Amino acid sequence: MSEANTIARPYAQAAFEVAQKQTDLKGWSAVLQTLSDLLANAEVKAVVCSPRVKHSELEALMLELAGKLNKEQSNFVRVLAQSGRLEVVAEMAAMFEALRAEAEKSAQVTVSSAFALNDDQQQKIAAALKVRLGCDIKLSCNVDKALLGGIVIRMGDKVIDGSANTRLAELAYALA
Repeated sequence: MSEANTIARPYAQAAFEVAQKQTDLKGWSAVLQTLSDLLANAEVKAVVCSPRVKHSELEALMLELAGKLNKEQSNFVRVLAQSGRLEVVAEMAAMFEALRAEAEKSAQVTVSSAFALNDDQQQKIAAALKVRLGCDIKLSCNVDKALLGGIVIRMGDKVIDGSANTRLAELAYALA
């Protein structure tokens, strides 16, 4: 996984820089997501990974499957096909989205709670995070009965753990 990230990073950065110059972050995001979705298909992945398929054939196939692309996007797909980097498009797409969120000053936040949160609770959490992080918050919530109580907030690699499980573990450690 880390090797794939290492390979994908310069391509994601290059795509992001071109997208910024074109002021088309949303369009490039859609293209990368389309490529990622295509490569999630087992048949397409088998063709991409096959040593029998020539790079030129793979390039033509991906351009056809990707649909309407501008000149720079088409060139990007060609470079990925010719250099054998299509296999890490999912990682590129994820990195591109992280760069886009940073540029647009927004953050995708996942909140796990023991019980479903109502709209008022979600708005309070989003408002508090907006103040703390200084960016717009896109909140997604899920229920995790294993938490017993409290919430766990995940923002990329940052975690705020206010769950009852963690509090009980801290108390047990303090008493030991």
